Amino acid sequence: MPNQNNSSTKIEIMDKGILFMLLSAMLGSLSGAVAKVLSDTMDPIEIVFYRNLLGIFLILYSFKKVELSVSFNFSKFHLLFLRGFFGTVAMVCYFYTIAHIPLGEAVILNKTSPFFVTIFAYYLMKESISMQIIFALIIGFAGVVFVVQPFDFVISTGHILGVLGGIFAAAAYATIKKIKDVYDARVIMLSFMGVGTILPLLLFLFTPYAEFKVHTGFFVWSMIALMALLSTVSQWFLTRAYSLSKASIIGVIGYSSIPFAVGFGVMLGDSIPNMLTFLGIGLIAFGGFLVNKK
Repeated sequence: MPNQNNSSTKIEIMDKGILFMLLSAMLGSLSGAVAKVLSDTMDPIEIVFYRNLLGIFLILYSFKKVELSVSFNFSKFHLLFLRGFFGTVAMVCYFYTIAHIPLGEAVILNKTSPFFVTIFAYYLMKESISMQIIFALIIGFAGVVFVVQPFDFVISTGHILGVLGGIFAAAAYATIKKIKDVYDARVIMLSFMGVGTILPLLLFLFTPYAEFKVHTGFFVWSMIALMALLSTVSQWFLTRAYSLSKASIIGVIGYSSIPFAVGFGVMLGDSIPNMLTFLGIGLIAFGGFLVNKK
């Protein structure tokens, strides 16, 4: 009887993790659609700055409502910073990609992160790679070729940064698994948003690569607020999903963001993906399934 109760509890936790990942995928894709609208009037680094700045206030408000159950632990503080740094770079790449290529393609290139997690694990942590994983990597990167379609030997900057975003997202997700049992999910999110605010601010102040503008229009600020709310809630669901269920299961469910993104993109005027792009999306999703299945 106790075994049945334990099994039931595990199933309930797993189901909740899957539900959280589905919600995260939908809200994350909707946030991407809002970012695409904002890209007409804002630089990607500006979007990252404002998105994270408002997100910080949302997280701090949650601390006021529900206090931390444990004291802050400084033993993994460097991993908190790395989670924030990797996540910020991934976000800048992602928002640039959203502004320059269809939303569905931007999302699927970001979803190459499981392949890079596997490669990192092999080279950095000396984990073995089975023939199934090698096959999955070949399928996944073949899918990237079909999405990018470099058949005329011209690859857009948006597609290159889309893949780079996947690489940095992989590094960011890896740190979540390292610190999920040490820090509250909101602390992990706050580290991400804190670095995501400070880094763009430094770029604004000390480099010529980002231009800071003061926006006063109601529409722009309403979109910024909506994006911050959607992406913050999406990140919370994502962090909780990885905390509650196996990464292999959550990673597969994460591909549900693709149809959401394609749908939102078409609604905003993106062209419907051609057959090669659909083939690439299918190959990347199938490769991701095989990688996560391990």
